[in-house]
Amino acid sequence: MEAHFDLNTSEDLSFRALSLILAAWDEGTESGVAPEQMAYAALFTALTDLVSLYGEDAVKKLAGGLERRIDMGEFTLDRNVQ
Repeated sequence: MEAHFDLNTSEDLSFRALSLILAAWDEGTESGVAPEQMAYAALFTALTDLVSLYGEDAVKKLAGGLERRIDMGEFTLDRNVQ
């Protein structure tokens, strides 16, 4: 049985936020904006908001931890786990 989860009706605000971002992403790419341009805009927006909320030192620490997570494949969606 396949489980279906509707991000739009979730009570979890993280899932609702993800749903909104995915919808905006789809709208942008459907209107001709390249996915890499969407990605850079999303990263810029996220980082500037995080700096505003938590400060530059906290965001530098967060960004520094991304290298290890990327190396571990956490953000690679089409990888084979063995």
